[in-house]
Amino acid sequence: MIDIKGKNALITGSSRGIGQQIAIGLAEKGCNIIVHGRTVENCLKTLELLKRYDIKIYCVWGELSSEESVNQIIKQVNDLNISIDILYNNAGMMTAYKDNYWQHTWEELSQSMKINVFSIYSLCAAFIPKMIENDFGRVINLISGIKDQPELLPYSISKWAIVKLTEDIAIKLEGTSVRINNLDPSWLVTDLGGQHADNPVEAVLPGALAPALLENKGINGKTFFAIKDK
Repeated sequence: MIDIKGKNALITGSSRGIGQQIAIGLAEKGCNIIVHGRTVENCLKTLELLKRYDIKIYCVWGELSSEESVNQIIKQVNDLNISIDILYNNAGMMTAYKDNYWQHTWEELSQSMKINVFSIYSLCAAFIPKMIENDFGRVINLISGIKDQPELLPYSISKWAIVKLTEDIAIKLEGTSVRINNLDPSWLVTDLGGQHADNPVEAVLPGALAPALLENKGINGKTFFAIKDK
């Protein structure tokens, strides 16, 4: 495992839940944190939790539901004038559970892909080339082990698409010091996961940090499991 003290990490959706836990875990290792939420107000709790650590803390905000809003987030990050060494594409959304799984709308399918997949592509495009130039980078895309539930089809197919995105980009990173991998956090108690999940959200640590701590020639284009890797 590498030392990430002084590195800069952007974690989308880190105002709460899994993203917040990842932010805390990285901060404990001395990593500077860029907190992201839909609004500044949403980020305040995480920002307060991070004050106990001897690190630099930043905040960016905005929706991930449109190309324009994602570009605004990217601009905010670039305006910080710091390198992005670690990128956790954690933020995501889930449409309503539908017993009649033939009633998912095109709008729900489209919205799931925009937030869960298209935004990840844009963020990777914005920061991976610079990581290659800087000779260091770790990108972690959060996926899901959900299966056999067409009632949640917009969510499940978008998470499957992330796996393909990661695998294809990973091929282009061979021979560089940038690694891109998936992270399956498992079913955790969060606003998205609900209150009947198998594990508390805190269980995502320390396993969720494993893909950020890889050596430069480490695993690439694969899936890590937060609970298994604890």
